[in-house]
Amino acid sequence: MKPTPSLLQDIRTRLADGSVIPYLGAGVLAQVPDCPVPDSQEKLAVLMTEKVSVPHKLRKRLTAAAQFIENFKHRKTLVSLMHANFCAGTPPSTLHRLLASLPKLPLIVDVWYDDAMQNALEARTDWGQVQGLSQSEHFGTWFGWYDAAGNPADEAATEKWSTLLYKPIGCVAPADNYLVSDSDYVEVLTEIDIQTPIPPLVQALRRGRNFLFLGCRFDDQLQRTFARQIIKRS
Repeated sequence: MKPTPSLLQDIRTRLADGSVIPYLGAGVLAQVPDCPVPDSQEKLAVLMTEKVSVPHKLRKRLTAAAQFIENFKHRKTLVSLMHANFCAGTPPSTLHRLLASLPKLPLIVDVWYDDAMQNALEARTDWGQVQGLSQSEHFGTWFGWYDAAGNPADEAATEKWSTLLYKPIGCVAPADNYLVSDSDYVEVLTEIDIQTPIPPLVQALRRGRNFLFLGCRFDDQLQRTFARQIIKRS
Protein backbone atom coordinates (compact mmCIF):
# COMPACT_ATOMS: atom_id res chain seq x y z
CA MET A 1 0.00 0.00 0.00
CA LYS A 2 1.40 3.37 -0.99
CA PRO A 3 1.19 5.83 1.93
CA THR A 4 -0.97 8.86 1.28
CA PRO A 5 -0.19 12.36 2.61
CA SER A 6 -3.13 12.12 4.98
CA LEU A 7 -1.92 8.76 6.34
CA LEU A 8 1.59 10.09 6.89
CA GLN A 9 0.20 13.14 8.68
CA ASP A 10 -1.97 10.93 10.87
CA ILE A 11 1.08 8.83 11.82
CA ARG A 12 3.09 11.93 12.67
CA THR A 13 0.21 13.34 14.74
CA ARG A 14 -0.17 10.10 16.68
CA LEU A 15 3.56 9.84 17.30
CA ALA A 16 3.52 13.40 18.61
CA ASP A 17 0.64 12.74 21.01
CA GLY A 18 2.14 9.45 22.18
CA SER A 19 -0.62 7.13 20.99
CA VAL A 20 1.70 5.33 18.54
CA ILE A 21 4.97 3.74 19.70
CA PRO A 22 7.87 3.49 17.23
CA TYR A 23 9.52 0.07 17.00
CA LEU A 24 12.92 0.47 15.32
CA GLY A 25 14.85 -2.29 13.60
CA ALA A 26 18.38 -2.37 12.21
CA GLY A 27 17.09 -1.19 8.84
CA VAL A 28 16.62 2.38 10.06
CA LEU A 29 20.41 2.75 9.91
CA ALA A 30 20.11 2.81 6.13
CA GLN A 31 19.22 6.49 6.63
CA VAL A 32 22.56 7.18 8.35
CA PRO A 33 25.11 8.41 5.78
CA ASP A 34 28.31 6.33 5.84
CA CYS A 35 26.94 4.37 8.77
CA PRO A 36 29.90 3.15 10.85
CA VAL A 37 28.19 0.03 12.20
CA PRO A 38 26.56 -3.03 10.59
CA ASP A 39 22.87 -2.55 9.76
CA SER A 40 21.71 -6.16 9.49
CA GLN A 41 22.18 -9.52 11.16
CA GLU A 42 23.90 -10.87 8.05
CA LYS A 43 26.47 -8.05 7.93
CA LEU A 44 27.20 -8.38 11.63
CA ALA A 45 27.66 -12.14 11.33
CA VAL A 46 30.11 -11.74 8.45
CA LEU A 47 32.15 -9.11 10.31
CA MET A 48 32.35 -11.26 13.43
CA THR A 49 33.35 -14.41 11.56
CA GLU A 50 36.09 -12.55 9.74
CA LYS A 51 37.80 -12.25 13.13
CA VAL A 52 37.03 -15.70 14.51
CA SER A 53 36.80 -18.84 12.39
CA VAL A 54 33.47 -20.67 12.55
CA PRO A 55 32.06 -23.51 10.44
CA HIS A 56 31.20 -22.25 6.96
CA LYS A 57 27.49 -23.01 7.33
CA LEU A 58 27.31 -20.60 10.30
CA ARG A 59 29.06 -17.62 8.72
CA LYS A 60 25.87 -15.71 7.88
CA ARG A 61 23.76 -16.94 10.78
CA LEU A 62 24.27 -14.45 13.58
CA THR A 63 22.92 -16.25 16.62
CA ALA A 64 24.48 -19.59 15.65
CA ALA A 65 27.86 -17.99 14.89
CA ALA A 66 27.71 -16.10 18.19
CA GLN A 67 26.94 -19.33 20.03
CA PHE A 68 29.92 -21.08 18.43
CA ILE A 69 32.19 -18.21 19.47
CA GLU A 70 30.78 -18.22 22.99
CA ASN A 71 31.23 -21.99 23.32
CA PHE A 72 34.73 -22.29 21.90
CA LYS A 73 36.29 -18.83 22.49
CA HIS A 74 34.51 -17.70 25.68
CA ARG A 75 31.76 -15.15 26.30
CA LYS A 76 34.33 -12.38 26.75
CA THR A 77 35.48 -12.87 23.15
CA LEU A 78 31.92 -12.56 21.91
CA VAL A 79 31.32 -9.36 23.91
CA SER A 80 34.63 -7.94 22.66
CA LEU A 81 33.65 -8.60 19.05
CA MET A 82 30.26 -6.99 19.54
CA HIS A 83 31.88 -3.95 21.14
CA ALA A 84 34.37 -3.63 18.28
CA ASN A 85 31.56 -3.59 15.73
CA PHE A 86 29.41 -0.98 17.48
CA CYS A 87 31.73 1.20 19.56
CA ALA A 88 32.35 3.80 16.82
CA GLY A 89 29.23 5.70 17.86
CA THR A 90 26.35 5.96 15.42
CA PRO A 91 25.20 9.42 14.36
CA PRO A 92 21.41 9.82 14.48
CA SER A 93 19.41 9.89 11.29
CA THR A 94 16.66 12.40 10.57
CA LEU A 95 14.19 9.83 11.88
CA HIS A 96 16.05 9.42 15.18
CA ARG A 97 16.15 13.19 15.62
CA LEU A 98 12.46 13.51 14.85
CA LEU A 99 11.55 10.93 17.48
CA ALA A 100 13.85 12.59 20.02
CA SER A 101 12.06 15.89 19.45
CA LEU A 102 8.69 14.52 20.59
CA PRO A 103 8.33 15.23 24.34
CA LYS A 104 5.03 13.36 24.65
CA LEU A 105 6.37 10.11 23.18
CA PRO A 106 6.43 7.81 26.22
CA LEU A 107 8.21 4.79 24.75
CA ILE A 108 10.63 4.00 21.93
CA VAL A 109 11.51 0.37 21.21
CA ASP A 110 14.85 -0.15 19.45
CA VAL A 111 15.91 -3.71 18.61
CA TRP A 112 19.48 -3.26 17.42
CA TYR A 113 22.81 -2.82 19.18
CA ASP A 114 23.73 0.70 17.98
CA ASP A 115 23.51 3.90 20.02
CA ALA A 116 21.97 6.23 17.39
CA MET A 117 18.74 6.74 19.35
CA GLN A 118 20.64 7.52 22.55
CA ASN A 119 22.75 10.04 20.65
CA ALA A 120 19.61 11.69 19.28
CA LEU A 121 18.25 12.03 22.81
CA GLU A 122 21.46 13.33 24.38
CA ALA A 123 20.32 16.97 24.44
CA ARG A 124 17.46 16.00 26.75
CA THR A 125 17.67 15.02 30.41
CA ASP A 126 14.10 13.77 30.88
CA TRP A 127 14.66 10.27 29.50
CA GLY A 128 16.25 6.99 30.41
CA GLN A 129 16.56 3.51 29.06
CA VAL A 130 16.09 -0.11 29.97
CA GLN A 131 18.05 -2.88 28.28
CA GLY A 132 17.70 -6.63 28.09
CA LEU A 133 20.47 -8.55 29.88
CA SER A 134 22.11 -11.86 29.01
CA GLN A 135 21.49 -14.55 31.60
CA SER A 136 25.03 -15.84 31.09
CA GLU A 137 26.33 -12.58 32.58
CA HIS A 138 23.42 -11.44 34.77
CA PHE A 139 21.72 -14.63 35.89
CA GLY A 140 18.32 -13.94 37.41
CA THR A 141 18.22 -10.31 36.28
CA TRP A 142 16.36 -9.76 33.03
CA PHE A 143 16.89 -6.06 32.40
CA GLY A 144 18.94 -3.07 33.53
CA TRP A 145 17.98 0.60 33.91
CA TYR A 146 20.17 3.58 32.92
CA ASP A 147 19.60 7.31 33.19
CA ALA A 148 20.20 9.90 30.46
CA ALA A 149 23.89 10.12 31.40
CA GLY A 150 24.32 6.35 31.12
CA ASN A 151 24.57 5.76 34.86
CA PRO A 152 22.88 2.69 36.38
CA ALA A 153 19.45 3.56 37.75
CA ASP A 154 16.51 1.81 39.35
CA GLU A 155 12.88 1.69 38.36
CA ALA A 156 12.01 4.43 40.85
CA ALA A 157 14.03 6.89 38.77
CA THR A 158 11.66 6.40 35.83
CA GLU A 159 9.04 8.62 37.49
CA LYS A 160 11.07 11.62 36.30
CA TRP A 161 11.44 10.37 32.73
CA SER A 162 9.14 11.60 29.96
CA THR A 163 10.50 9.09 27.43
CA LEU A 164 11.69 5.53 27.98
CA LEU A 165 14.02 3.94 25.43
CA TYR A 166 13.64 0.16 25.50
CA LYS A 167 16.51 -1.88 24.03
CA PRO A 168 15.29 -5.48 24.49
CA ILE A 169 18.37 -7.15 22.97
CA GLY A 170 20.86 -4.78 24.58
CA CYS A 171 23.20 -2.12 23.24
CA VAL A 172 26.84 -1.13 23.06
CA ALA A 173 26.19 1.87 25.30
CA PRO A 174 26.50 2.33 28.15
CA ALA A 175 27.45 -1.15 29.38
CA ASP A 176 27.97 -3.61 26.49
CA ASN A 177 24.81 -5.61 27.10
CA TYR A 178 24.05 -8.08 24.32
CA LEU A 179 21.48 -10.76 23.64
CA VAL A 180 23.05 -12.27 20.55
CA SER A 181 23.80 -15.99 20.92
CA ASP A 182 21.36 -18.89 20.65
CA SER A 183 21.59 -19.47 24.40
CA ASP A 184 20.84 -15.80 25.11
CA TYR A 185 17.61 -16.09 23.18
CA VAL A 186 16.68 -19.51 24.55
CA GLU A 187 16.85 -18.16 28.11
CA VAL A 188 14.58 -15.23 27.22
CA LEU A 189 12.16 -17.18 25.06
CA THR A 190 11.51 -19.74 27.79
CA GLU A 191 10.07 -16.92 29.90
CA ILE A 192 8.83 -14.37 27.41
CA ASP A 193 5.37 -15.87 26.96
CA ILE A 194 4.60 -14.99 30.59
CA GLN A 195 6.33 -11.63 30.01
CA THR A 196 9.01 -12.04 32.71
CA PRO A 197 11.85 -10.54 30.60
CA ILE A 198 9.75 -7.49 29.62
CA PRO A 199 9.94 -4.65 32.16
CA PRO A 200 6.61 -3.93 33.90
CA LEU A 201 6.89 -0.26 32.91
CA VAL A 202 7.10 -1.25 29.23
CA GLN A 203 4.06 -3.45 29.72
CA ALA A 204 2.19 -0.51 31.26
CA LEU A 205 3.23 2.04 28.62
CA ARG A 206 2.16 -0.16 25.69
CA ARG A 207 -1.44 -0.54 26.90
CA GLY A 208 -3.96 1.20 24.67
CA ARG A 209 -1.32 2.18 22.13
CA ASN A 210 -0.41 1.03 18.64
CA PHE A 211 3.06 0.27 17.27
CA LEU A 212 4.74 1.60 14.13
CA PHE A 213 7.40 -0.77 12.77
CA LEU A 214 10.30 0.96 11.05
CA GLY A 215 13.36 -0.74 9.57
CA CYS A 216 12.17 -4.22 10.58
CA ARG A 217 12.48 -7.14 8.18
CA PHE A 218 11.01 -9.92 10.38
CA ASP A 219 12.72 -12.50 8.21
CA ASP A 220 13.44 -14.95 11.02
CA GLN A 221 11.41 -16.50 13.80
CA LEU A 222 13.30 -14.85 16.65
CA GLN A 223 12.52 -11.34 15.43
CA ARG A 224 8.86 -12.18 14.90
CA THR A 225 8.52 -13.82 18.31
CA PHE A 226 10.15 -10.89 20.09
CA ALA A 227 7.91 -8.39 18.35
CA ARG A 228 4.74 -10.35 19.12
CA GLN A 229 5.59 -10.52 22.80
CA ILE A 230 6.67 -6.89 23.11
CA ILE A 231 3.43 -5.61 21.59
CA LYS A 232 1.29 -8.16 23.47
CA ARG A 233 -1.84 -6.69 25.02
CA SER A 234 -1.12 -3.27 23.48
